[in-house]
Amino acid sequence: MLISAAAIIAGTQGCSWHRGKENQENAKYVFLFIGDGMGLAQTAMAEIYMAAEQGKIGSIPVSFTEFPVYGLVSTCSADNYITCSSAAGTALSTGVKTKNNMLGMAPDTTALKSITYKIHEKGYKIGIMSDVPINHATPAAFYANVPDRENYYDIALQLPESGFEFFAGGGFLEPEGKNHEKKSAYEACLEKGYYIARGLDEFNAIGNNSGKIILLQESGKSGKELPYRIDRKKGDMSLNDLVKSAISRLENEKGFFIMAEGGKIDWAGHQNDTKTDILEVLNLSEAVETAVSFYREHPDETLIIVTADHETGGMSLGFGDEYLLSPNELKDQKSSFEAIGKEKTDEFSKKANVGWAGKTHTGIYVPVYAIGKNSCLFSGKSDNTDIPKKICKAMGIQY
Repeated sequence: MLISAAAIIAGTQGCSWHRGKENQENAKYVFLFIGDGMGLAQTAMAEIYMAAEQGKIGSIPVSFTEFPVYGLVSTCSADNYITCSSAAGTALSTGVKTKNNMLGMAPDTTALKSITYKIHEKGYKIGIMSDVPINHATPAAFYANVPDRENYYDIALQLPESGFEFFAGGGFLEPEGKNHEKKSAYEACLEKGYYIARGLDEFNAIGNNSGKIILLQESGKSGKELPYRIDRKKGDMSLNDLVKSAISRLENEKGFFIMAEGGKIDWAGHQNDTKTDILEVLNLSEAVETAVSFYREHPDETLIIVTADHETGGMSLGFGDEYLLSPNELKDQKSSFEAIGKEKTDEFSKKANVGWAGKTHTGIYVPVYAIGKNSCLFSGKSDNTDIPKKICKAMGIQY
């Protein structure tokens, strides 16, 4: 998808937040996309793969790499040069560093306030979505506070307490507790006035009068996460479906804030599954394209930010002693490691000459891309704790 010259010009304008005229100078509609585990190598490999599909040596841009504003983000946690997703999510949602495995809490276990609550208090509607379980680390960082990211049941119970208008993605992990002995988190959501729609047909059938909503996988599916793009079947939802659904529910005169996570980039990175990782980046790009389409309709009011919480796997485009990268070798891979096994996906990576440093996160800087109202705030070098502060500044909300 190519962004027009007019859109690029508009995207670099509008940094007049200091004037303090809320209705004219601040971002009204804000999208924050987080590619979990998405470093520069993952993005570059996705662009190279698309070029190879067209028989070219080069790259074809994904939607967000054409944004006019670009920067780099450092990601260390409070206790480690290499962050986990919960500590990074906490930094991105609250502007405060915490220890690995803590979520929404400072290192001393003081509960931190996500910017989503500050934005919501100003009358904006809130949407939080991911293609992994909705009580997983990154989405949970925007509504929950727990000392351990694996307290999935406690996290799930905090979702309906937020009062946010829209959640979507995979279902809850451990919805009845680790031993399946507790009251269902789904029941707790219903009691707080949330409508739970399983699948797009159910979502589309309820109309706009149901109030707060949670959109999950269709009944009968795994319910824990959306499938990888490479494994997707007819009827499966995608991250793009979630973003489209969120916009349809949240668009209003006051404005909204949407956080959408491409969580399975990280999962594929942990398995060193190159082809699946590439397609998950393209999956995120497709969702961003939907936000760009909305931006074109509201160019003076919309801000889109795309970043990552960390890089996963240490992907390298080429390894060994040869100047060689063979993306065409990935074309015959038709399924993820979950379907064909890691040994087989490792073979595809080796043939493509894509290397991996390991199976965990790395400490490399991650990119941030932005377009739209006050997007210039995101240029240059930042720390992950700066991102939520800049979002508040772009919206004219006190951090």
